[in-house]
Amino acid sequence: ACCIYPSISSKIPGMHNGKPAGIKCIQLADDLSCKIFNSPDRPQVCGGFKAEQIICGDSSEEAYSILASLEGIKV
Repeated sequence: ACCIYPSISSKIPGMHNGKPAGIKCIQLADDLSCKIFNSPDRPQVCGGFKAEQIICGDSSEEAYSILASLEGIKV
């Protein structure tokens, strides 16, 4: 959910203008891992994100819903 719903204004490899809200990050792999997790090219905002219950809920579906609503996106 954090690689899809939040907007990211930082440059991401393959997304030089950042990532708009609701758009899947180009670095999100099919297994939902980050392709650049250990890379210095990973945006600082991504590295600083902490998955907490208030943001991520208790399930993937709840995380999608919470993060989408914070960006004003209907899921």
